[in-house]
Amino acid sequence: MVFSEGELIEILTVLRTHPSENEVFEFKEAKNNYDFRKLCKYFSALSNEANLKHQEYAWLIFGIKDSDHSIVGSVYRSDCSALDSLKQEIANRMNNRLTFIEIYELSVENKRVILFQIPSAICGIPTSYEGHYYGRDGESLGALNPSEYERIRNEISQDWSACLVPSATLGDLDPLAIEQARQNYKTKFPDKTGEVDEWDDITFLNKAKITVQGKITNTALLLLGKEESEHFLSPADAKIRWILKSSNNFEKDYTIFSIPFLLAIDKVHNKIRNITYRYLRDNTLFPEEVLQYEPFVIREALNNCIAHQDYLKGSRINVVEIEDEALVFTNKGYFIPGSVEKVISMDAPEEHYRNRFLANAMFNLKMVDTAGGGIKKMFNLQRQRFFPMPEYDLNNETVKVIIVGKVLDFQFATALIHNPDLSLEDIVMLDKVQKKKVLSDAEISHLKRLKLIEGRKPNFVISLNALLKTKDSGLKASTLRKKGLDDDHYKGLIVKYLNDYGSASRKDIDELLLPKLGTKYEGASKTNKVGNLLGALRDSGIIQNAGTKNKPKYVLVSDSK
Repeated sequence: MVFSEGELIEILTVLRTHPSENEVFEFKEAKNNYDFRKLCKYFSALSNEANLKHQEYAWLIFGIKDSDHSIVGSVYRSDCSALDSLKQEIANRMNNRLTFIEIYELSVENKRVILFQIPSAICGIPTSYEGHYYGRDGESLGALNPSEYERIRNEISQDWSACLVPSATLGDLDPLAIEQARQNYKTKFPDKTGEVDEWDDITFLNKAKITVQGKITNTALLLLGKEESEHFLSPADAKIRWILKSSNNFEKDYTIFSIPFLLAIDKVHNKIRNITYRYLRDNTLFPEEVLQYEPFVIREALNNCIAHQDYLKGSRINVVEIEDEALVFTNKGYFIPGSVEKVISMDAPEEHYRNRFLANAMFNLKMVDTAGGGIKKMFNLQRQRFFPMPEYDLNNETVKVIIVGKVLDFQFATALIHNPDLSLEDIVMLDKVQKKKVLSDAEISHLKRLKLIEGRKPNFVISLNALLKTKDSGLKASTLRKKGLDDDHYKGLIVKYLNDYGSASRKDIDELLLPKLGTKYEGASKTNKVGNLLGALRDSGIIQNAGTKNKPKYVLVSDSK
């Protein structure tokens, strides 16, 4: 939850009325500075205490005296960028990369007050700083005591997805879903095909670890239950909502799907308008045609939402299709591995699962990969298309995954083509550059060492060295800054623009190309160069002017038919 200024003033007023701090909020003067290590310890302690007190978050507040709660003000990290970078600095030192939900600055009595909103520790996983777990005993900061540590750890001992539903029977499951489950199981375990055909339904469901000794579980109902059996799952809202939105966020259509989820995933998949996308590959005018979204990526993202949803929060899974741009998948609950970087780099299965029983059943039905390989495959499939990497937003106890279905930055795509040996970790960092995301100092140093970026912080761009194959690329890049890239490159940018937006005025094309032309072009020579490029594309039959001479409207010839 993000608060408005008025709400923050109210919260601060209430907290200041307490005679002393408690375990879920802390005042610090921090007039000028504050020890970073101590800040990390308080983050760990307050996060753990929020979990133990069943609170969603805790507060650490700078600029207020702890003895009498008077406002003293703080100049701690008064530079906005320095304060913003604190989120990543904290994430780098906490397990599961937890960091502040939000950092707020208020002016109270004409003095600056900083409110740090700290998330509750993830269910079953105490928050640690450099391997140590901290807690509070009244106003004292110290080690989290063993009993509190065990209380948090034991939160995952009860797996909701494995719970039995005594009043449900085999008759509450959908026969078509059971048949589909059998087919999936045989595909996953082909050596058992003959046996599966001989099993009755109860035997099959037990073997696939969907039921327990013939008794119906929450997992059985989620994956295979009849729609009218959904009431057994309360308080879970076992639904998937597909929403179609225009690029300006106008809702155009929606459909809600209920259980059985095993069949619902195909229905959702069929709703998504996975059109053919055409783009230019390897600096040529020869178009490459692919589906906008790789079917595996759609299914993996959706199945992950089902497997990792925190069903006790009573929320739906959402799939938002933004017309011709991206898919956005959301489910409620913390991302238990902590960071996507950890998932795509590790070789071992994750140790903790919110719905272990459900995840195992989905693995047996060939719906998910419990070793995390599915997420890594999503990244690699986007890489093969030269599309942006999947983007994960892990704020507010929600996992949001954004899949862009087109080339976002022609230079990023070119860099991938010309540097096939880049690791996936390198590409994820480079992806931040094309998306104008903040890079850590370590990421900046790494990308500069590989000569993949240039420019000054924070306005980095992909280096010309990364766009070239030749051994003398450093010399060639220097030359190109003066001369500019070859004509095919600029023509490619024009065609890509028309492919993305449908049409362009001369002003649009000028704004696209003039900043990119080499320094040898100045003034009128730049505009003449753009005119020559448009003329060449027109003479080649690739584009045409669908407007007038004074008000041109350039379109691709294929789009005008």
